[in-house]
Amino acid sequence: MNAPAAVPPKQRKPDWIRVKAPVSEGYHATRRLMRDLNLATVCEEAACPNIGECWTKKHATVMILGDTCTRACAFCNVKTGMPRAVDPLEPEHVATAAAELGLEHIVVTSVDRDDLPDGGASQFVKVIQALRRNTPSTTIEILTPDFRNKSEAAVEAIVEAGPDVYNHNLETVPRLYPTIRPGARYYASLRLLESVKRHAPQIFTKSGVMVGLGEQRLEVHQVMDDMRSASVDFLTMGQYLQPTPRHAKVEEFVTPQAFDAYAAIARAKGFLLVAASPLTRSSYHAGDDFKKMQANRAEQLKREGANAAA
Repeated sequence: MNAPAAVPPKQRKPDWIRVKAPVSEGYHATRRLMRDLNLATVCEEAACPNIGECWTKKHATVMILGDTCTRACAFCNVKTGMPRAVDPLEPEHVATAAAELGLEHIVVTSVDRDDLPDGGASQFVKVIQALRRNTPSTTIEILTPDFRNKSEAAVEAIVEAGPDVYNHNLETVPRLYPTIRPGARYYASLRLLESVKRHAPQIFTKSGVMVGLGEQRLEVHQVMDDMRSASVDFLTMGQYLQPTPRHAKVEEFVTPQAFDAYAAIARAKGFLLVAASPLTRSSYHAGDDFKKMQANRAEQLKREGANAAA
């Protein structure tokens, strides 16, 4: 009667998504800098499998507005609760981190802050402004929440500040939202991405999905079509990994070959850039991908100009 509750067996990961534990000095130096500046990173909070590789190269995705989220998505390892007050020094600390790490490209994300009147949009603006002042050569990519019920005003303020890339992830197919992303609405996220392009066509837009949650192949294709209807430039796709036994379980480990097939279809649908592999994450190789997007857009404009002349 007093036997402990059974612990579900741990799923064995296939060889293609196993990574080495981070041990390099570069990793530890990046970690020390983040602690010294009192900055959170999504690399740590979301238990990203690429943290060893990225931090060794001194690439870190800063997570602003604290480390506590007002939502509880079934896939996410960021803690949920009542967040602390917004740190007024955070924008300058982010800029200091970018300068000390010598970043050519920085990715800034945040927790959901449904407790704030603007959802935290003004802090994104302040971070972008601080980076422009302190490290003007650094290109800026932001990964925002959906700013529930206040997205239009939030988008207007943020695009006015002028990030180079605006990322907002759809995460999964619409059918799975009630269980995987219950605090969000699929079509509200699509409208946010549309709004960015409407206000600032020159800003690259980016969105990502996880696979392995029980989605069907044709559902993923429909998400691609929806993204293209919203003029999303860059699609990222990666394998969902269950961070703890409390989170949604992995329904399938999608093979590298299946990712290649998804990527081929996405390119055919007209994305400017596609990154699809088991270990792909929103910020993985973001700086290199930004340069590829710039080159691809330049080539696209050149072709359009040639066609118009003909």
